Amino acid sequence: MVTIFFVSVIATILLTPGPTNTLLASSGIQAGIKKSIRLVPSEVFGYLISITLWGVLLQSVSQYLPWLPSVLKLLSASYIIFLALKLWKTSTQKVNLEQSTITAKALFCATLLNPKALLFASTVFPQTAWSNLSIYLVHMSVFLLLITPIAFLWIVFGAALISNKIKWLNQCNLQRTASLILISFSIPLSYSAILKL
Repeated sequence: MVTIFFVSVIATILLTPGPTNTLLASSGIQAGIKKSIRLVPSEVFGYLISITLWGVLLQSVSQYLPWLPSVLKLLSASYIIFLALKLWKTSTQKVNLEQSTITAKALFCATLLNPKALLFASTVFPQTAWSNLSIYLVHMSVFLLLITPIAFLWIVFGAALISNKIKWLNQCNLQRTASLILISFSIPLSYSAILKL
């Protein structure tokens, strides 16, 4: 069963700035919303492949190293805290979105190599998803349902930044809010990992 915690963590991490989201926002600025929507399938397939590969790999290795999932959870919680602090610290710095036109291939590669995929596979998706096909399909379906509107939001965010129509929709507010939410998610992740060690 998919939990509210699963949905909340997925949504929050997907909303945080990163390589994929920066490319989506850049495309929103350069090409507009209509043309940039064509990039969303590249992100979807990139995450689908990357998360699945990481999950299957970790499941096969954790049989021989039973402590590995807990250690990865702690490392993931540390990464979330690092990301939260970095987001807060850089919230007032201008992000350079002036890049060459974003291609579907570039977005796919950026997503495939995005460290968030390992975070999702090792910490956010339940461990049973990698050994039970029906649990995997349910959780991956929810993930894919969340990723599409969030990708669209990043494209709209880029387009809104260039128009300056929405005053509260700015990089500083977005990053600081995401930072606080990430910190709040890192606490239960750390706690559950420590309990299982």
